[in-house]
Amino acid sequence: MIEQDRVFLETDRAEDFAFDERVAKVFDNMVSRSVPFYNEVQRIQSDLVMDFLPEDGGVVLDLGCSTGTTVEYLSQHPKCPASTHFVGYDNSESMLDKARDKLSAQLAANQVTLITADLSRLPALPTCNVVILNWTLQFVRPIDREKLLTSIYEALQPGGIVLLSEKILVNDPVLNRLYIDHYLQFKISQSGYSDVENQRKREALENVLIPYRLDENYELLERAGFGRIGTFFQWFNFACLIAVKV
Repeated sequence: MIEQDRVFLETDRAEDFAFDERVAKVFDNMVSRSVPFYNEVQRIQSDLVMDFLPEDGGVVLDLGCSTGTTVEYLSQHPKCPASTHFVGYDNSESMLDKARDKLSAQLAANQVTLITADLSRLPALPTCNVVILNWTLQFVRPIDREKLLTSIYEALQPGGIVLLSEKILVNDPVLNRLYIDHYLQFKISQSGYSDVENQRKREALENVLIPYRLDENYELLERAGFGRIGTFFQWFNFACLIAVKV
């Protein structure tokens, strides 16, 4: 049973957001209520990934895999080749403990490997076909983002892809404010979060989650070497990008 997120109801301390045990316990509920169309994005993304996997020996890396939801979606997709191997990286042992429970069958079948690692100091990445960054790059220090994307580009096989889902800013400040207002309204009316919870979480994330504009993310991917880039989903200030190594 998924535990209900009450993290920001039960604390009023002003501290930076962390993916600790307290958050890991309720993360699946938190992310599904905080990210608009979360399950639909997972479904669309899974369908896209299948178009880029070889019939034999495919490798998918999930950087910032959290509790393993994306790997679960992909590994259970009806078109996923049986020999595909998934590698999940996360710097939170509490998150990985949840992933180990969720992916116990895949781990037992040697279909999945989980690695504790900080995305700013990753070990050498294995050669792969797909890399996924779901609402992850925004938590990497800006100074380290281009280096991370370059290492992803170098690990990908020609024709491989990176899928990048991010909270974004928009160029026009009036539209930016409008989008944020609609997002806050979504969290209140659709997700049931209170004004107090939204305010406390916003303060906790202020120094931790640093979003870029959509064009800035495109430029990062271009500088890393990607030659074909597009946006496959956007809802106000949330966007999902695909970049192909040509």
